[in-house]
Amino acid sequence: MSQNTQVCQRHLDRFFRSYPDPALQKRAMKTLRFLAAGDDPLAGKPGAWAAGTIHALVDRGRRACGVPGILNAELEQFFGVSMSTVRKRAAQVLRATEV
Repeated sequence: MSQNTQVCQRHLDRFFRSYPDPALQKRAMKTLRFLAAGDDPLAGKPGAWAAGTIHALVDRGRRACGVPGILNAELEQFFGVSMSTVRKRAAQVLRATEV
């Protein structure tokens, strides 16, 4: 597991301690393992990958509306990245996990 993947996992753990959702957490960790096993490393900020993973999972199959119960500004502050970066990473997560 790469260092970026480990840091991303810590970001996800921290997020789910603050915003508990066991089902979403399980899906996010499974998605992270899938991404880490891929050919492309998780380049860039691990917080962006963590936020993008969460954003992708909650919006999958729906009209994009963000993470329920969290303002975009709060999500940006929590992970230290802009919403444009979160959306970019979410799109990458969705593409990587398409079957």
